[in-house]
Amino acid sequence: MIRKFLQRVFAKTPAQKPLGAPAILKRAEHGVGRERISACAVKITSGLQAQGHSAFVVGGAVRDLLLGRDPKDFDVATSANPEQVRAVFRRSRIIGRRFRLVHVMCGADTVEVATFRGAAEVAAGSALNADEHGRILRDNVFGSQQEDAARRDFTINAMFYNPATEEILDYHDGYADLQAMTLRVIGEPSQRYREDPVRMLRAVRLSAKLGMTIADATRSPIAELAPLLRHVPTARVFDEMLKLLLSGHAAECITRLRDEGLHHGLLPMLDVILEQPMGERFVMAALKATDARVLAEAPVSPGFLFAALLWHEVLAAWNAAQQAGTKSAPALFVAMDQVIDSQAEKLAIPRRFGVTMKELWTLQARLLNRSGRRPYRMIEHPRFRAALDFLVLRCASGEVEPELGEWWQRFAEANEGERASMLLSDTEPKRRRRRRSKKPANVEAAPSEPPEQ
Repeated sequence: MIRKFLQRVFAKTPAQKPLGAPAILKRAEHGVGRERISACAVKITSGLQAQGHSAFVVGGAVRDLLLGRDPKDFDVATSANPEQVRAVFRRSRIIGRRFRLVHVMCGADTVEVATFRGAAEVAAGSALNADEHGRILRDNVFGSQQEDAARRDFTINAMFYNPATEEILDYHDGYADLQAMTLRVIGEPSQRYREDPVRMLRAVRLSAKLGMTIADATRSPIAELAPLLRHVPTARVFDEMLKLLLSGHAAECITRLRDEGLHHGLLPMLDVILEQPMGERFVMAALKATDARVLAEAPVSPGFLFAALLWHEVLAAWNAAQQAGTKSAPALFVAMDQVIDSQAEKLAIPRRFGVTMKELWTLQARLLNRSGRRPYRMIEHPRFRAALDFLVLRCASGEVEPELGEWWQRFAEANEGERASMLLSDTEPKRRRRRRSKKPANVEAAPSEPPEQ
């Protein structure tokens, strides 16, 4: 009887794979055929394999294919080093300093090819590879495919697809986590977050974007380790925040950032904004509008989005400057500079976005003028439509009366006669033009000499 019991138990136990070896999933199990892989990625993997190298489609592309989504990008990982990849493909170039990659071009498509990365030997405070908090500073190390899988952030991003065999190599049970819709970090979570604190932001972004639940062990250290983001270069934080805000799920991402305690310090005082009813309504309205445009594949302006996120701080600083006695227009410029300077240390918004933000903020003041020739000049401004969209969000949040946004929408669509009838009477005092002082009269010229006789 005991023998029969043991036979039943072991019959239900899945075959054990060798330690460190991947699970190999056939097409019949995962259902992803090579026809769903971009032609460029297939060309690259087959070309490298023909030269004796290993080559796989990796990361987010495999994850999205398994979820039934169309990947935006197809990345390739290979055993070939960058010079070997460059030798195989004529239309390619080596890029990167921290870790060299190869961009291979096929017509209008570009695929990023990375050599398998090895495990960098680091420890908190070690000589060259990590800072005193454990963040990896140098990791330009090539390695094996197994090491490459272990270096990746989450189990669902550590699967390798071979277009030649249509097999998936799964080192960390990512397929099972994907089916369970669970986001799990590879390795010990606290250590992985110390190595790269940006992984905490990625956890929030991916969980919101994919509708997944963060595993308890993956989630629990985030609140404690959130301050580590202060030591990450601002440009990297900005890049990750931009991905988060343009993911098509920005509203959900911001909500989850707040739930995890990660919103403090990313955009200075954003936590304060989200605690104010009017500020929160405005920010969430802007994020939902952005999500709708992203999902509809309509163009989105990052400058518009950051202008919306910081608007209520500009508004508060503007009002404070006016109460201190500064006139409206100069007070607005003081407020804009103050807010942008306050966030520069945490989030390095590029100057090209800062210009757009300032224009949108300045135009909000000009939209208050509905008399004379000013509305005509306003609708000719290159950013009028963006400024009007911004104003409509302010109306929807209750910050300004809806009538103002409705007036501008009607004015923009009206004909010349209708526009003239819509103008409000100009109550502002006329500016007195300074008279030009007359030049002193010239000294009377001496009479000309009489003509010669």
